[in-house]
Amino acid sequence: MPLSRREFLIDSLASGFLFPGGKDQRKQAGFPFRHGIASGDPLTDAIILWTRISPDGDRDLVPYRWVVATDRSLQGIVASGEGLASAERDFTVKHDVRGLLPGKTYFYAFYARGHWSDTGRFRTLPEGNVDHLRLAFTSCSNYAAGYFNVYRELSHRHDLDVVLHLGDYIYEYANIEESLASGRVNEPLGETVSLEDYRARHACYKADKDLQAVHRQHAFIAIWDDHEVANNAWQGGAANHSMMQGEWGQRLSAAVQAYYEWMPVREISHTGRLALYRGYRFGNLLDLSVLDTRLAGRDAPAETPDAINAEERTLLGAEQEAWLETRLASAQQEGVTWKLLGQQVMMAQFGLSEQPFNYDQWDGYPAARRRIFDCIRRHNVENFGVLTGDIHSGWAMTLNDDPFTSIDTPIGFELVTPAVTSPGISNKTTAALAGSSLMQVMPHLEFIDFYYRGFVLLDITHEHLQAEWWVVNRVDSPRYDSACMKALRLKRGEYRYIESQPVKPATSSIELADFSEDLSYLRNWSAGEELAATDMIAALHSGN
Repeated sequence: MPLSRREFLIDSLASGFLFPGGKDQRKQAGFPFRHGIASGDPLTDAIILWTRISPDGDRDLVPYRWVVATDRSLQGIVASGEGLASAERDFTVKHDVRGLLPGKTYFYAFYARGHWSDTGRFRTLPEGNVDHLRLAFTSCSNYAAGYFNVYRELSHRHDLDVVLHLGDYIYEYANIEESLASGRVNEPLGETVSLEDYRARHACYKADKDLQAVHRQHAFIAIWDDHEVANNAWQGGAANHSMMQGEWGQRLSAAVQAYYEWMPVREISHTGRLALYRGYRFGNLLDLSVLDTRLAGRDAPAETPDAINAEERTLLGAEQEAWLETRLASAQQEGVTWKLLGQQVMMAQFGLSEQPFNYDQWDGYPAARRRIFDCIRRHNVENFGVLTGDIHSGWAMTLNDDPFTSIDTPIGFELVTPAVTSPGISNKTTAALAGSSLMQVMPHLEFIDFYYRGFVLLDITHEHLQAEWWVVNRVDSPRYDSACMKALRLKRGEYRYIESQPVKPATSSIELADFSEDLSYLRNWSAGEELAATDMIAALHSGN
């Protein structure tokens, strides 16, 4: 039952738990929320709340409390609780808050060691008849590769229902050369192998102000890819793992444990800890299935044509394939307009007619791809699309059995997001030439960009789905500009891309028409109210 303001205040005073007194508290010594706060995995009536409470001295337990309210000032409290942060979970805490209302914006905060955290916000999923949604997706945020300007841009978008992160949220590499170039040094300095390593790397990322800003502003739906463990990972190993680094199973277990500790994800019991796939329903407008193409059931990499084309070969595993078929069939039968998959590696064919370029993608598991396509046809699934990360570039394609033979009857569409920081092709001219070359040989390819970092914004109604590639012009400095590079629209019932105009954020006062360098950093620094003035001044005088 929701607490009244008076009831909660009496309880709080009795325990020494006071309401926030403003942002100045963050400047006091001993601020325990140095890694920010986050929300994730929204449902129509629930949310995961996350934070880390830095311990004071050698204490093994730290008491804390949390509140959820209907207003930013935390007056209308609808849920609250308390707990103990422990060394066992690296002093990270998560709460699965239930009993919320659908399609509603809430605010939340934590309290510990005499301090309030910042205030965060999230939206629960809508139910019933839903006319409009706006979500964004991105991936591949390598801390050492540059500044998280893309996250800063996402934190400015107050019009989003949720942010979907499709993996490579952290990177396991040492990245010494990248750190020397960017000035952003990983913790630990070496490659992550042990539990302590992975915890320290997550902590390094979560200390970033731009990442904290986007987590405060939006609930995340996150799924891992390979770099949360090691490059080209699957259950039995990884390309970036050697016996010199110890037993693979121990490294895998350490990475997964740290991920669950440090990420605002719901720990699902029925799939097991190595399978994070799950689904989300946005009323009658969208069904989103988030797939695990890494650890749930991926077969080992294959090297010969016979092994690659084996009929039993799987990327998802039999259980996940069955789960996905049931989910897609149900969404179609129940009249949900759009059916989307959020997943890691490119599903469409990438390469020449007889020569795929990357067997780590679905091209290395063609029988598994055929089974997905057969499922779409078997259940007459309409308005089907795939949202993809991993490849550090922006793409729009149609999905076809064999696009090099015919593209007349697509099965669906695929949209690929640029990276947050991880590089594609760093030379702009070379990137343009590579993209132009692929446009000539891949008939199902509608759009490609290898150069810019950014995210894809989806504006969804029952009549259309519009994809907008919002990009930043640089990540080597926190002074940057942003613009919509491309906007494509798909009409309901059709798999034909139509050029469109972007929907600019209603709350933005920044003109984003081009990439003008002139004083762009002043516009962007002043746009974020959550950035403290002292931080802004320090940044402007740092030479960055």
